[in-house]
Amino acid sequence: MPLVALIALLVVAYVHPRGRTEALVGIVAAGAALATGTLHWAGVRAELKHLLPVVIFLAAILVVAECCRAEGLFAAVGQRLAQVRWPLALTFAVAALTTIALSLDATVVLLTPVVVAAAAAARWSGRAGQLACVRLANSGSLLLPVSNLTNLLALPFLAISFGRFAVLMAPAWLVVVLIEYVVIRVWCRDRDVDPESGLDKLDHRGELDPLPLVPLAVVVLMLAAFAATSPLGVNPAWVAVVAAVALGVHGLVHRTETPVELVQSAHLSFGLFVLCLGLVVAVLSRAWLGDLVGHLVPSNDGLVALLLLAALGAVLANAVNNLPATLLLVPLVAPLGTTAVLATLIGINVGSSLTWTGSLANLLWRRTLVRAGVRPSSRDFHLVALIASPLGILAGVCVLAGWSALIT
Repeated sequence: MPLVALIALLVVAYVHPRGRTEALVGIVAAGAALATGTLHWAGVRAELKHLLPVVIFLAAILVVAECCRAEGLFAAVGQRLAQVRWPLALTFAVAALTTIALSLDATVVLLTPVVVAAAAAARWSGRAGQLACVRLANSGSLLLPVSNLTNLLALPFLAISFGRFAVLMAPAWLVVVLIEYVVIRVWCRDRDVDPESGLDKLDHRGELDPLPLVPLAVVVLMLAAFAATSPLGVNPAWVAVVAAVALGVHGLVHRTETPVELVQSAHLSFGLFVLCLGLVVAVLSRAWLGDLVGHLVPSNDGLVALLLLAALGAVLANAVNNLPATLLLVPLVAPLGTTAVLATLIGINVGSSLTWTGSLANLLWRRTLVRAGVRPSSRDFHLVALIASPLGILAGVCVLAGWSALIT
């Protein structure tokens, strides 16, 4: 029954129906899994204690991202993307920063349509920029604990602070992002804008809207607060809630948002769905699936073992989605130490873009493109992933292993 419940949830994630349906299926699936009695009430309480802050963070950061959009931040960025000589390089930079600060959902849902509009305005294909959004939503989320729900789910199993996480992951993140850029640049060389071909358009630049300072300031302060409060044991969720409240009040006062829009932007039904997904996976992890995965986990943290863990993370992410993969694998890997958990996250995050269902971000990206009137290329999506993901995992884990040994 728990396996059937997980399959039902993955199908719902793929179809992505209305929020009420999503939440209802989640509740029914979680209830069916818990009815087996595999997870006792003490275990349920422990899982809820682990998952609730993650869901609260998700809702808060989605509100922050929506307020940034309403204030015109993404529109202003789109104007600049349409008037630069190197649109792909700027798109990569913006996508990386968006993923780092506002999490991967903001990159695929809010930045992707901006890239599509900028490409249309500048009359370049934009296919490379669209791919950059989905690739960096996953691969670019390695740097900070708050950039991806997978990182947040793993954070309680890491005896390190917010800042230490960033220090350990920074070199691997940089190498992975550079690999993504080179692969997309080469793959789209005949389809994307040639830097020299847009010079005539650059002579007719329109007036640019200023970047809105309030959302920028709040996001910067939010990131600083994440780092400052982490050593004090403050969960990132509460910092994100403060930022969401600040931007929400600002939006209400200046009438860029309504109360209904703020509540809708939190996507509470999706948060409930994630919570139910976590409970179903918790039941499975205490049954046969947890034992099966446990037998595949290496017994040491040498380089070969780290590469195996990353590969296992990538396979699980594409088999059952990146969130269940994290919930299943990270607790089993945690006894091997920090480097082993981080290597596992590299595999899960970078590898989750190999299939549509590997990450919810992939599905959201595809839906966002369709709504923007663009037909996403399944061929481009999968072939770029087949090149970039293995290279990124291999290079990222090797760099992480070397860097961790150097600074510890």
